[in-house]
Amino acid sequence: MTIRVGLIGYGLSGKVFHAPLIQRVKGLELAAVVSSNPDKVLRDLPDVEVFSTTDQLLERKDIELVVIATPNTLHHPYAKAAITAGKHVVVEKPFTITTEEADELIDLAQQHRVLLSVYHNRRWDNDFLTVRRLIESGYLGELALYEAHYDRYRPQVRDRWREHDIPGAGTLYDLGSHLIDQALVLFGPPWTVWADLAAQRKGAQTVDYSHLVLDYGRLKVVLHSGSLVRGEGPRFQIHGEKGSFIKYGLDPQEDQLKQGMAPGDQGYGVGQKEYDGELTVELGGLSVKGRVETLPGTYHAYYEGIAEAIRSEKPAPVTAEEARDVIKVIECAIRSHREKRVVSFK
Repeated sequence: MTIRVGLIGYGLSGKVFHAPLIQRVKGLELAAVVSSNPDKVLRDLPDVEVFSTTDQLLERKDIELVVIATPNTLHHPYAKAAITAGKHVVVEKPFTITTEEADELIDLAQQHRVLLSVYHNRRWDNDFLTVRRLIESGYLGELALYEAHYDRYRPQVRDRWREHDIPGAGTLYDLGSHLIDQALVLFGPPWTVWADLAAQRKGAQTVDYSHLVLDYGRLKVVLHSGSLVRGEGPRFQIHGEKGSFIKYGLDPQEDQLKQGMAPGDQGYGVGQKEYDGELTVELGGLSVKGRVETLPGTYHAYYEGIAEAIRSEKPAPVTAEEARDVIKVIECAIRSHREKRVVSFK
């Protein structure tokens, strides 16, 4: 039976990251969108119904799943309203602004017996899928250092909510939440968090540089994001007792979706061969270097998992509790920077 989906918000997130994937996943139907710009929606999605308010959407009994792709400050109130209306809910990352808000939504979803998940799509980046498989293979041995970067060159501060001085804005909540979620998937909650945060660009009102160190004892995890990085550095550097892996290049799916490609199209999710990572290991007493073919990216796997979780009552592909821990790391990072000290995660 098809799950009818209502999408709240049709900015970059709704238009690029949600609508195309929902449309390509078997068992899901994008039936309605809440937007202040109906013409924009109907140009892309002529068969959907467009509402001007969230309340109109939530009153529809045939809508089972609500996807919230709004500015971060609206995640909590819209998710709360949707859960109370008995809808399953997907929230764009970051989940909420605070762990207190996240815990409230988790409790509410349990009370109403609905699914609550967060769209941490970069678990399905082509580079991270490759890194995850390589680590799980054991070729690198016990890890000593995991370093992940999400850098960009955006020297101009733009007039948009993500760059305004409001709660939940800035790159720590934006790019940082991706890096943090990936680290938690691989290694679980850290022992401690240390962070250095800054607004480096001229006129910046919020964080556009972040450097986090998550401590796992012997293993150190470094998560870095900058907005004044013109020259490309490695996306991943991973070093273990048996070997190292260095990976350049960014997953292509965002650009492909912006260009109108979608899952199932030829070449979707496939990166450039020159960005295949380099593995250095010791085999039989010999030091061996070689390229590791990058796995294809699969953002649609998230929504396939959502459809299965709703119909089969299996766990969501990203649980609300996992997404709440991302917010907790962000809160620890903010506290660490403010107090100039290492902060315990527990």
